[in-house]
Amino acid sequence: MKKILIILDGAADLPLAVFNGRTPLEIAKKPILDFFAFKGKLGYMFPIDETTVPGSDISLITLFGNDYRECKRGIFEAIGAGIKLNKGDVAFRTNFVTIDNLKNKKVIDRRAGRNITTKESNELTAIINKKIKLNCEYIFKNTVQHRGVFVLRNNKLSSNITNVDNEWLKPGEKYENFSLSYPLDKSEEALTTSSIINDFVNKVYYLLNNHPINKERIKKGFFPANMIFLRGAGDKIPKLKKYNSWMSINAMPLEVGIATLSGMKNFSYDIPEMKTIDVYKHLYQILENEIHYAIKIIKKYHKQFSGCYIHIKETDDPGHDNKPLEKKKMIEIIDKKFFRFLKEFSDRYPLKIVVTCDHSTPCKIKGHSSNPVPVLIYGDGEDDTIAFSENEAKFGSLGKFYGKDFMRVTGLRK
Repeated sequence: MKKILIILDGAADLPLAVFNGRTPLEIAKKPILDFFAFKGKLGYMFPIDETTVPGSDISLITLFGNDYRECKRGIFEAIGAGIKLNKGDVAFRTNFVTIDNLKNKKVIDRRAGRNITTKESNELTAIINKKIKLNCEYIFKNTVQHRGVFVLRNNKLSSNITNVDNEWLKPGEKYENFSLSYPLDKSEEALTTSSIINDFVNKVYYLLNNHPINKERIKKGFFPANMIFLRGAGDKIPKLKKYNSWMSINAMPLEVGIATLSGMKNFSYDIPEMKTIDVYKHLYQILENEIHYAIKIIKKYHKQFSGCYIHIKETDDPGHDNKPLEKKKMIEIIDKKFFRFLKEFSDRYPLKIVVTCDHSTPCKIKGHSSNPVPVLIYGDGEDDTIAFSENEAKFGSLGKFYGKDFMRVTGLRK
């Protein structure tokens, strides 16, 4: 293995008062990442451009050298969840969410508190699949926590429809109310698809709003999972640039789907069940399992592949929850338990190490932003930078660049 790409999802941030004007990356004790920066090179990257607030999907697709406008998230999520897509299928990423009611369409929480246990999610999914009938065949599958995948099966459908969601306006702002789906063209297929989707989410609300699981959640002071949002409708499997000699170590459906369609051999680990409503206990458990598994796979298979892609999702959640101390703690765990291993491994088997973020998720915004993210290259020369952080990256020799140039600037595709 000659190169490894590690993406710390949403780890980039903005200066915070709790850290005296510094970011979690700046304040965290991360001696190995800072060593990589000291002995390597830095730059800063806008995943799309200076104004676009990227989701992980369009950012990752762009970083790997593809046109995100030709790709839809639902496709990657479905493939990553192990669903075999047929011609004519339309796939969506879904969230269990909390709304006030269907009449005012007020959104309480887009992730239903993000504390849905695996048992609750399995039971709600089972009741939906058993009770809800639509005008065509469908697949609904829950994946991790509040996340899921929905696939419509029909040869007269279209993905040219709007999401059922409350769309983002600009960093940190979103509509208070969600909207149902509507067609984006005058075709019968688009009209049919949006009608089926709206029928589905309406039936979900009436089925789940008074379900015993949600009554119990309300009794405990939690948000009920009484609705489903759908986004990223896709009806065509895109042709992505190939990385056939790479391996991927990922378990989240989006990253697995992108890696699979990019020709990588993906090694997936079992995400532990969420047995309690303690979200961060679960996230740290996932992180520990992820690091342990990644180390095992790198040791075992590094001689069989030229490159490796690892995406660490957990650092994104504290940004959404405005928990800077948790983000700092996660960065420190990753540095101590994973990057320390990687340094020792690269001392024995020299390789290029590239570390970046797919986007910034500032804690004070509680969402993604259009701010640039730092990019680190270790094992391919050095500059005068001394630490891995957003501000230090602005002084690096790589300079400013965009996601579409990521592979060229880092040399990962050579």
